[in-house]
Amino acid sequence: MGEPDASRAEPVPVGIAPSEPGGLLDVLSVAAVVVGADGRIVLWSPQAQDLFGWSAQEALGRYAAELLVAAEHVDLVLDLFAKVMAGAGAWAGVFPIRHKDGSTRLVEFRNMRLQDERGGVYALGLACDEAILRGVERDLALSVRLVAQAPIGLAVLDTDLRYVLVNPTLERINGLGAAELLGRRVSEVLPMLDVELVEASMRQVLANGIPLLDQFAVGRTPADPHREHAWSGSYYRLEDPGGRVLGVAVSVVDVTEQHRAATEAAEARRGLALIARASVRIGTTLDLDRTARELADLVVTDLADLAAVDVLDSILKDDGGTTAVTGAGPAVFRALAVAASYETPAVHAADPPGEIASYPADRLVTQCVNTGRPVLVEHVAPADLPRIARDGDGAALLAAEGLHSYLVVPLLARGQVLGVLDLGRTRNPLPFTADDVVLAGELAARAAVCIDNARWYQHVRNTALTLQRHLLPHQPPQPVGLQIAYRYQPAGVTSGIGGDWFDAIPQHQDQTALVVGDVMGHGVHAAATMGQLRTATRTLADLDLDPAQVLYHLDRITTGLDQTIATCVYAAYDPHHARCRIALAGHLPPVLIRPGQHPELLDLPTGVPLGTGGIRDARFEATFLDLSVGDQLVLYTDGLVETRDQPLDQRLDYLLRLLTDPGHQLEATCDRLLAALRHPDADDDVALVIARVRPHSPAGHETARI
Repeated sequence: MGEPDASRAEPVPVGIAPSEPGGLLDVLSVAAVVVGADGRIVLWSPQAQDLFGWSAQEALGRYAAELLVAAEHVDLVLDLFAKVMAGAGAWAGVFPIRHKDGSTRLVEFRNMRLQDERGGVYALGLACDEAILRGVERDLALSVRLVAQAPIGLAVLDTDLRYVLVNPTLERINGLGAAELLGRRVSEVLPMLDVELVEASMRQVLANGIPLLDQFAVGRTPADPHREHAWSGSYYRLEDPGGRVLGVAVSVVDVTEQHRAATEAAEARRGLALIARASVRIGTTLDLDRTARELADLVVTDLADLAAVDVLDSILKDDGGTTAVTGAGPAVFRALAVAASYETPAVHAADPPGEIASYPADRLVTQCVNTGRPVLVEHVAPADLPRIARDGDGAALLAAEGLHSYLVVPLLARGQVLGVLDLGRTRNPLPFTADDVVLAGELAARAAVCIDNARWYQHVRNTALTLQRHLLPHQPPQPVGLQIAYRYQPAGVTSGIGGDWFDAIPQHQDQTALVVGDVMGHGVHAAATMGQLRTATRTLADLDLDPAQVLYHLDRITTGLDQTIATCVYAAYDPHHARCRIALAGHLPPVLIRPGQHPELLDLPTGVPLGTGGIRDARFEATFLDLSVGDQLVLYTDGLVETRDQPLDQRLDYLLRLLTDPGHQLEATCDRLLAALRHPDADDDVALVIARVRPHSPAGHETARI
């Protein structure tokens, strides 16, 4: 007939393809034997040789009963054979068979009658090793029961990622029965999941055979479409014994409760971390505005996208009193801080810092301060925006930015409502929760104490500063033979008002006493003590005493005050003799500047601070100093030169360098020294007096001006 024509070969029907060895039939190794009506073997498969040991040449033509059955079972076999051949039906069961090696083996049989076209009949026997079959049955039964009764979801998908098997647990998880799942893809039945990631994971396992374990997923299924669940899924490639890829097996465990617990624990840790940062970052100073900015900047890192801090304007009044919350009516706020986690025009929906605004009772911030309770709008509706933003334009900004959740909590300290902390979410997709309300309240409470401390400190500081300025000279006189300039600068906000003072006191015969002193400590007490010492100094100066005697009496007076220590420099200038007498009481030495010469620190006996000599006799020494026209004396307190990070000697050298050009106007010199030597947040106040010797009229009438 010749070779077949490949071009005319019959096409293989669609869906039919040869399979590789290794399937279930190959595992069972089913043997096929055909016996004629006379009982002789007419067909013998290779598997029959594997099972019984006889080759086809040895078996064909022989009586099956004689070859395979022990003598004691021959009659039984012949009876069964006759029934099958008579058409009484097929026979199935386990029968002991004699192997070629003489052993007896149990074989599972299926016997049925065959008929050919001429009416001839045959017996077909299908057989396999009983032990192998029982093992396969056990494995299959175990697998089926495990799959059906497993508490986890199980599924098998083919190589096209279509469901071919699902167990009841997975049906419950998905909310879909097997009929709705089989033959369909995950993307077709569970669109609310991240199906792209799920199917990509399965394709990866199909491609490389490496299992993917504990793949976390969050989403919703028809079983509970209104609530998110969490699952842990694992993927395994399925292969038959020959290594042919059958598909992918999936196991799914609902871990929603564990996920929720872990999420809550993570939120708790986040809250604790935020509170810990708040204890470090909020209230670093006693500056009210800075404390508010610290709070706003902190909450926009983890809690909100937008934040604003506003206080009741009434709590900032200078009387330092409290303001009762009426529970109704409008409220007047002063904006202190606005912040955002990203650059956005939505910050303009809040009042800018420093601005005062009155809001009616229906505004959410007003409700918050009137009730002293948080106000939460979990899901912001368009109708809510006018009650949140400062005005209509602000409401439009918030709408454009996508504000979807809002929270305002009161700033409560010592039982008093001080203001509010406003929070909004735009980019964060999650709404504020009850836990967020608790966290925001804790942060607001901590910040409120700092704000309350800052506003009380500001009140006390203003009181002390007012007292001190009242006690200091407003415009020292321009005495005979001297031109005087002065400065007083209080300490930075964080430190408080000190007890520094200065004075220029007219004395008899055109003499002038120049005084600079420093009472240790801060606050109203230091300012009041300074006032007492200044008054005592002016009284003693009127007695025309030697500077050392003045300091001696001041020391005795200071000792009588309650645990007070002070330093002082006292200089008495006589314009008629161009001579100055100077004495120190534990004070830094003055600077002498002579035209054409380098400035120098006067080498004077230091003396002891005032208030320390009452225990034993304290001695103060006065030094005479001749002065000429143009000479300058610079008297100052330690706040001008002392810092925490530089040695005092270096600072004094810097002071001398700044004074190397004495030709400047005295006022300009004062400004230059303060600008160069003082930091805005310096923790001590400073008093500075510069006196320049000038010509004077013999009659004592001065015409020169500063």
